[in-house]
Parts: sequence; C-alpha cells; structure tokens
Amino acid sequence: MTGSKRIYALDTNVLLHDPTSLFRFEEHDVFIPMTVLEELDEKKKGASEVSRNGRQASRFINELIELGKHGNLADGLELSNPQGIKLKRANSAGRLYFQHRTSSNGNGKADNQILAAVIELRDQNPDREVILVTKDINLRIKASINGLIAEDYENDRALDDFALLYTGSAELPENFWDLHPEVKSWSERGRTYYTVSRREEEAWYPNECLFLPGENAVELRVLHLDEESATLVLLDDHTHANHHVWGIAARNREQNFALNALMDPDIDFVTLLGNAGTGKTLLALAAGLAQVMDQQRYREIIMTRATVSVGEDIGFLPGTEEEKMTPWMGALTDNLEVLANPEDGGSWGRQATNDLLASRIKIRSLNFMRGRTFLSRYLIIDEAQNLTPKQMKTLITRAGPGTKIVCLGNVEQIDTPYLTETTSGLTYAVDRFKNWEHSAHITLRRGERSRLADFAAETL
Repeated sequence: MTGSKRIYALDTNVLLHDPTSLFRFEEHDVFIPMTVLEELDEKKKGASEVSRNGRQASRFINELIELGKHGNLADGLELSNPQGIKLKRANSAGRLYFQHRTSSNGNGKADNQILAAVIELRDQNPDREVILVTKDINLRIKASINGLIAEDYENDRALDDFALLYTGSAELPENFWDLHPEVKSWSERGRTYYTVSRREEEAWYPNECLFLPGENAVELRVLHLDEESATLVLLDDHTHANHHVWGIAARNREQNFALNALMDPDIDFVTLLGNAGTGKTLLALAAGLAQVMDQQRYREIIMTRATVSVGEDIGFLPGTEEEKMTPWMGALTDNLEVLANPEDGGSWGRQATNDLLASRIKIRSLNFMRGRTFLSRYLIIDEAQNLTPKQMKTLITRAGPGTKIVCLGNVEQIDTPYLTETTSGLTYAVDRFKNWEHSAHITLRRGERSRLADFAAETL
C-alpha cells in the first residue's frame, strides 16, 4: 500500500450500522481486520436489523472478492460501487485490503485485536495516514492513548449541526404586509388564501407555518411555492372551542400548527419533535381518532414504537404481539384516559368508552413491519428518535394508498448506543422531507404537562 491516500480501518459496528460504508470513503483505501470478519460471522444469524446488516456487509465483501478473483488479494480489491447505492460522488480508485495474519500482541478482547491490527498497519505504512473508524467511544479512547487517529463514522449524518435542523415554523417581520403591497387574497370552501411575491430572504419550505405576532397576529401555512410567488393559507384556530379536535384544544402556537398539519388530508407525512410533555402523543391520537371515528377518513389507527428500555429489560413477555407490546405503550393508555374522559373529552367523549377507542387502535411491533402494506391507515410511530435512517425508510415505505404516517420523538432521549442527534432516523426524515409538498414538520417547544414537570425539565 503506497501513495498519499488515507487508509480507513473499519470496526465491526460501522459495517453493522451501515453495510454501504465500504463504498463511502471516496478515493481512499479501506482496511478490514480479521477480527471484524469473525464478528460479522457471529452476527449473521437472526432477523434483527443488525443481523441483516451483517449479512449484507458479508455479501458486499464477497461480491468484491468475486470481481477481483483474477488478481492478487494482497494488492487489494477495487471498491467498485454496487448498483442501487447512492453516493455523494463516484468512487475513484479506492481499494479494499484485508489483514492477512492475526497480530501476535492483540490476544483477548476483540477490540484489542482490532486495535493491534490497526497499529501494525500504521507501522507498515509510515508514509500514509491511517485512521480507525468506529462508533465505539471507548475504542476511540484506547486508539487515542496508543497514538492512533480515531473517528466516528459520520457519513450518515443528516446534517452537520443539530441546531441547523428545520423547525417547521418561522416568525414574519412586523411590516410583512407592507413588504408585500401586491398581495392577492381570496376565499374558497371556507378557507382564506393569499398569494405574495417572494423576496430573497424568504427561504420558505412547503407546509412551513408562518406567524405574525402582536396586535395583528396571524398564522399562515405555505401551500405552494415557485420561484417568484408563494401561496399561503390561513390556519384554523384550534385554540377556539369551535375547532377542538376530539375535545382537545391547542394550548400554544406550535400545538395549533401541529393540529392543522395532522388534520390536513393533503399532508401524508407529519413529524413532531419536542421534549417530554409538549403534547406530541396526545395531539397525534386526538387527530387520529377524529379522522377515524368521526370523519372516517382512515380505517384504523396503528401505533408502534422502538422497544428500547429506559432501565433494565423485563425479559420475554407472554401473549400475542399486541399483548407483548402493551407494556411499551404506556403513553398510549395514559392519553386514551384523557381522550375517553367525559369531562375532558368533549361531546364525543361522552359516547366513546375506552373499549370503543381501543378497538380502533392496533398496537404493532416494529419487528414485524417488513413486507407489510398499510391501506387507509393512520400510522403513529412513537419514540422515532431511536430508529436508524434505514429503519425509518423501512417503516415509511410500508404506506399504501390513503395512509398517513405521524412520527413522534425527542432527540434528547435517544436510548440506543450508536445513534446521535445528527444520525437519528427522525432527524434524517425531517431533513429529507422538508422540501416535499405532502409533508409537514413542527418542533414543539413548550411543555403543557404541569408546572412541576416544566420546572423539572428546566432545572434537573
């Protein structure tokens, strides 16, 4: 291995996280220690996402060996891009190398064997920069102690800084109407519309919510955009009793934005981001029940979530899929008590009992979503911050005609070891869908549980 190109040594968790990582180092070379291949072999059995990724990584490596079998394996394999993988730019002459013998000083733990193999690689290539890529923080610490460059695998980051994530709403300047003197307005089917010419600083997205605070307060949503103009629609006021959704009123501006998006049949995909107590689950359920029970727009509500424990796991649970998922769905049952309460649930709540509501809500496990198609369903994905981008894609592509998907999550409560705010599937979905005219996103900021919960969230 000669030349000025860098050599990236991959840890097993990188390949298990993203099997296409082999092809994402552009023109640089990739090195795989023997221990990584052994760990891939151990992970290949099972139906989990990790097992599937392990098998896919092994298939990619096997394809590369088959393509380069006429050459000398010691000279490396050309990292030709497999079909169906979208890369930021085409691979150019990067090569894949393997460890040909097990290092003598890396006995014992697999991490130590990988570390020894990379140190040996660095010593054999003093003229090249060798970088260990791993999602294991402790292995990166060990590498740094041994004088190795170690990095996290960041190619799957949706954006560089979480603070740059699209919030779904924007404040308009006080002189907004003065800046658009040629505004056109009209009413149609009980809704008020405006067409305004676009200015350079107005970098809006489809279905972004806009608000003008103060005495002339107004709340709008971007309905249509082109290079020269924007069509805006006046939002329904869900804080008013006439526009309650299943007896639930919006308690702040962001909740009103969320209910407008959830109740709009033209929006197929909604993401709600917010801290605990901001009302994500309650709003999604209220809008779902109103459209399933009252408007009959959807046949039923399907609710699912990633089953990641906050504390110790409770082991295997008896019963059907629904019964196994019930302990994970405490948020559903807590909110159903509010929605079915005759006092808090409005006129509909007087007729609807918990049993009636529960009969129209199905609880499903993420483990059995692959291969399914949901027709005319209202699908709620709770705790979506714990999903990888690949898992998020698997779920969203389950949607058949007439189905609406609502993703709820709080990126401050990521419970899986190899996901961060910038690599979470929820962040990925928000960023990738922001330009689509049939999706909407709202970041909920204000907690509405209780003064105790609000104070605890701020100070603890």
